[in-house]
Amino acid sequence: MGRVSDAKERLIESVLELIWTGSYGSTSVEHICERAGVKKGSFYHFFESKTCLALAAIDHSWNEYRKELDRMFSPTVPPMERILDCFRNSRREQEDLLKRHGRVLGCPIHSLGAEVSTVDLKLRDRLQEVLAQFIRYFESAIRDGQAQGIMVAGDPDLLARIVFAFSEGQLLHARMQNDLGPLDDLESGTLHILGLVR
Repeated sequence: MGRVSDAKERLIESVLELIWTGSYGSTSVEHICERAGVKKGSFYHFFESKTCLALAAIDHSWNEYRKELDRMFSPTVPPMERILDCFRNSRREQEDLLKRHGRVLGCPIHSLGAEVSTVDLKLRDRLQEVLAQFIRYFESAIRDGQAQGIMVAGDPDLLARIVFAFSEGQLLHARMQNDLGPLDDLESGTLHILGLVR
């Protein structure tokens, strides 16, 4: 029996890296195929378009990342630690990317979303769905923290969106400045937003 091709997986991995280190607009099907070591005919065997590949890559990446989030946001972990562990994990990832690529890359979802929001509605809508699911992890931690009396009172959905927007803003500043410094404020800023003092 012949070897099963992993071309589809290589295309998915390649488009994610190319978009994150460059941009969606500057990433062509030719670039993706070259990076993946896949012929253009094989690309179109698996995907109708670059958008279809990007959607598959987003879903693949999100499904993998959700496994980490499920672990970090386990109800057995104290509510505030769930959020802070998520930020610490993000910081480690950005440090690794900086060493590998020489640049702070920030959040791939927001970087891509900002680029395609007015030109590719399918991608934009899927990215918004992913972000909404991500925010629910923060909301669950905040609800539990409020139930334990350790977090500020208020609408947990609103607080989750505020914390998430703050963290994404810091990631954007880090990318723009090519400096991990803005990530140093994530923990203290979040503690302040949620009414905790260290």
